[in-house]
Amino acid sequence: MDYRVIKNNDLFLTTDHYGDITGAGSQNGLYMKDTRFLSKMELTLNGKRPLLLSSAADENFVARIRLTNEHEEEGGKVKLWRESVELIRERFIYGEVLYETISMTNFSTKPLSFDLSLSFEADFSDMFLVRGFQPAEELGRVTERKMDKTEWHASYLGVDGVRRDTDITWDAEADSITELGDIGFAVKLAPTETRRITFTVIPSVDGIRPITNPRDIALAELQGMYERWNEQSPKIESDSPVLSRLYDRGVQDLRVLLTDFGHGLFPVAGLPWFAVPFGRDSLIAALQMLPLNPDVARGTLEMMAAYQGTELNPWKDEQPGKIMHELRSGELSRSGQVPFAPYYGSIDSTPLFIVLAAEHAHWTGDTETISRLMPNIEKALAWIDEFGDRDKDGMVEYYQESSKGIANQGWKDSADSVVHDNGEFAAAPIALVEVQGYIYQAKSRLAPVVERLGHHELAERLRTEAENLRQKFDGAFWMPDEQFYAIALDANKDQVHSVTSNPGHLLMSDIVPKEKAQLVAHRLVGDDMFGGYGIRTMSSGSTGYNPMSYHDGSVWPHDNSIILLGMSRKGLKEEASTVVSGLLKAAEHFEYSRLPELFCGYDDTIGYPVSYPVACSPQAWAAGTSVSIIQAMLGLHPDALNRTIRLDPFLPRGINHLTVRDMPVADGRISVLLRRKDGSESIKVDVLDNSSGCRIEFR
Repeated sequence: MDYRVIKNNDLFLTTDHYGDITGAGSQNGLYMKDTRFLSKMELTLNGKRPLLLSSAADENFVARIRLTNEHEEEGGKVKLWRESVELIRERFIYGEVLYETISMTNFSTKPLSFDLSLSFEADFSDMFLVRGFQPAEELGRVTERKMDKTEWHASYLGVDGVRRDTDITWDAEADSITELGDIGFAVKLAPTETRRITFTVIPSVDGIRPITNPRDIALAELQGMYERWNEQSPKIESDSPVLSRLYDRGVQDLRVLLTDFGHGLFPVAGLPWFAVPFGRDSLIAALQMLPLNPDVARGTLEMMAAYQGTELNPWKDEQPGKIMHELRSGELSRSGQVPFAPYYGSIDSTPLFIVLAAEHAHWTGDTETISRLMPNIEKALAWIDEFGDRDKDGMVEYYQESSKGIANQGWKDSADSVVHDNGEFAAAPIALVEVQGYIYQAKSRLAPVVERLGHHELAERLRTEAENLRQKFDGAFWMPDEQFYAIALDANKDQVHSVTSNPGHLLMSDIVPKEKAQLVAHRLVGDDMFGGYGIRTMSSGSTGYNPMSYHDGSVWPHDNSIILLGMSRKGLKEEASTVVSGLLKAAEHFEYSRLPELFCGYDDTIGYPVSYPVACSPQAWAAGTSVSIIQAMLGLHPDALNRTIRLDPFLPRGINHLTVRDMPVADGRISVLLRRKDGSESIKVDVLDNSSGCRIEFR
């Protein structure tokens, strides 16, 4: 990570390792609602940038940067001896307010005098502009800048008619100020003396300002929030330090990525560029989080239902019943210059909405949520059959209608991700292989839930439709020469003859016959698909393979996690063990043992995983992979509706025991201990606690 990031709710800050936002050309900043409310924040000591000692943001919600001064002489005399001043920048976000305290300590033996300066600016740029979008229309303007010795203010009026403000206050009078936003303090420190200045940055929209608490109270409340999260989260113990670190990091990252948009806790996609509601990403992250916190699934479903498509709107790729792809709230989206308020160009969000609803019911036994969401679920089912399958061939396809939308509308949404073996990109409408699996899973898993609610006719129809899809699916997608499934069917219903990770998602859905599931799993951990750190997105033997690409040879942890859950469901333990071992080996090399959004797909003969240059980190479904690994190792598959829990565990090579405590299932929690028997492959399972109200069965 070449940046430092902290977040709370809908506000996040990215800086360089010094803690600065360096102004022109930098993409760092303080962001809320897709707007940059702080575009410059630079600290200098005697006009010079301090020297960096350490920079840490391992807690996600608090960052600490430690700095010192360089040596200065003036007229042949020492002005400031090197490393005599320690500067500590501690910052956190709470209540959508940024707090930063700068502590200055004199570690020399003499009194010191120096000038501390901070420079601020707010450009109120839309996130799309920061990332390089070129608008065709005029934008708003900064209407006011003002400052005094304890406050700095800027105001912006957008073309969307929204007023945006940034207010900065500090608790010590400045000794100098300029119209450009430069604030100076003449600091004098006796030996061992420490002085602190606290800055508070308050972004607001249309005059609605967040509540500002005293700094110490805000920090205590923030720490309490994370302590409660940790207390409520399942704990693991293992003889694998990297597994423990990966899991603990994932749990922390998932918490920082949760935002309440008015419908309950909801996982945004990732930092820094996707701290907004997503369809596919958020639904998959909530699915991964069922063993961690099933309540997140409810908040995610409610949020998706609130923004479900209601009309035919080609500009937004919207149809009635469709679940959104992405919701942006910046100036460009609100003024209609981009179609993202919200945008619906996702072929898999709608079936995944139903999948999450059904799997949440099977995990928790909660049918009330399904009952409440039945109107939305029925609209989503209608969209699948009507708009998802416009040619009525039994497969669901996508086609971009919006001129500024997304061409490829599956999770591999880059322009080159669906490529024939002759190098040509597939022409739309395109039927993706994994999407058919999602639809089968949605209908087959929803059927017993709605039957429990008394919707017998709907349940029977869903089972029939799922079976019809299953019968058509295999002949359409199976590639006999590869003994594997094609990634997609193109506009001519021809197979897109590439070996990719997409068919691995089918293992979770049960659409694949048992013997072919084994073939798929075996190929996924073969040399062409598995480089040692995880399953690649594309085989090294396929046309289009590029280990440095976004979707054609890279490794995505979440992709691996979905495949892993499918392997676990199918009892394919050897292959699952290989995947877990690879991901753990990769995690050892990343900062804080945090798996990023993706990394390059080179073989492990290099000796380390190669980072992808613009991968989000932390990222929700990458963080959720850590939870999926634990679920897969337990072989945990609840059927809370029928009051049973199935365990079919394994331990990867090199791990001899795993204890999982207080995992929420059904009406309570379970705790389980796995131990390898005398170095063999056999696993002894001890259920330490079971308050779920379910009977535990061992496969």
